Amino acid sequence: MLRRLIPDPLIVALLAVVGLAALFPAGGAAGEVVHYLVTVAIVLLFFLHGAKLSREAVLAGIAHYRLHLGVLLTTYLMFPLLILTLKWLFPDLLSPQLWTGMLFMAALPSTVQSSIAFTSIARGNVPGAVASASASQIAGVFLTPLLVALLIRAGGDGAGASPASGIGQILLLVLLPFILGHLARPWLLGLLTQHKSLVSIVDRGAILLAVYSAFSDAMLNGIWSRLPVRDLLTLVAVSMVILVFALLFTHGLGRVMGFGRADRITLLFCGTKKSLLQGVPMGRVLFPGPDLGLILLPIMIFHQLQLMACAAIASRLAKTES
Repeated sequence: MLRRLIPDPLIVALLAVVGLAALFPAGGAAGEVVHYLVTVAIVLLFFLHGAKLSREAVLAGIAHYRLHLGVLLTTYLMFPLLILTLKWLFPDLLSPQLWTGMLFMAALPSTVQSSIAFTSIARGNVPGAVASASASQIAGVFLTPLLVALLIRAGGDGAGASPASGIGQILLLVLLPFILGHLARPWLLGLLTQHKSLVSIVDRGAILLAVYSAFSDAMLNGIWSRLPVRDLLTLVAVSMVILVFALLFTHGLGRVMGFGRADRITLLFCGTKKSLLQGVPMGRVLFPGPDLGLILLPIMIFHQLQLMACAAIASRLAKTES
């Protein structure tokens, strides 16, 4: 029970980086250097993700298209519609920046590592989870910036951002390195096999750099004076409501689609996740400016909530047979 409540190491590192940015924000020439390092880290991150992607795993997963369709519909349709509806119904519940962050989170892909891990613990369809989560991540490279632009427009002016203008940068900094990395996979496979931790180090390094840069800008623009404690607590409560709805939705969808227990478990864990690993770098590209720190808060909070909830659910499912 205690391990379920303790944040995962990445969240601890993120909190430490936010604290570092609060004490020593990077401004002026130092800020420019950090921004440059973030750009390099994002390019390297998606290059390695492309190289890591197994073409065989993707092709093998195509056969179970109904499962993948369920995951994609939940990730890219249910989440956007739910959060957009909440914004329409309760426009004053959160600040414009936090609502923009919520809409951004709604457009993000599923995770890979935690989806597969929880599916395995709960004795679900692990190959299906690999294929579904991979398909969601690949689709996110294309869909996320487009969905964000549509959701911001549908939800009003949001935080005044124009993510559609960042699609060109997404193509240059995310999609192109991803494709080049995948094309280079035959030459890089040996290196990635020998140094399996390399991708993980780049993942976390890129996220920590991007968060430090974002919160440095936010500190220099007075983030805490713009985020009352009440707004932070409201954000946590709204995130919990969204997560509970997503868990109930995927549970019901699995039964409606006639899936067996293993596939229902896969849909539950792959469909309810939102990727912090892709969210932070993409957010840096789509929302340059002082509001980025606030915009990233929803995915940072939701990430921790989903880990705690899914850990408890996976543990319970591991002990049951139905």
